[in-house]
Amino acid sequence: MIRGTKTAKRIAAGAAVLATASAGLLAAPTTAQAASYNGACGSGYSVIDSMAVNGGTVFLTYNSGNGQNCVVTVRNSSGSAVFVDAGIKISGSSTWIHDGGNYTTYAGPVRVYAPGQCIDWYGTIASTAVQYNSHCG
Repeated sequence: MIRGTKTAKRIAAGAAVLATASAGLLAAPTTAQAASYNGACGSGYSVIDSMAVNGGTVFLTYNSGNGQNCVVTVRNSSGSAVFVDAGIKISGSSTWIHDGGNYTTYAGPVRVYAPGQCIDWYGTIASTAVQYNSHCG
């Protein structure tokens, strides 16, 4: 009988450890998933650069078949609409081509024909903006 009691205590202790470990796993915080390129620029475009922005990622893509660069700002996760913007221009130009508004998932695509030229591009989510000047290709 003593042996059975020790075995029962070991089983109970093991179950308690397992329950505690499982509870800890369920309560552990998860990290936010980074945004992935969503293909919004269309077929033939490949991601050539990206920048993290608070709440998402700005993607610069290029289509060698038509010589166009394209920018999309993608939120990490959809939710209620916030201001999201994507912009692109040929370096030295004062005219931005952009798409901005209150969106739930992404802004863009915006495109510029610029084979062999330098471009500037940016993205905004809520009140955070990032910009890259003179990406040349």
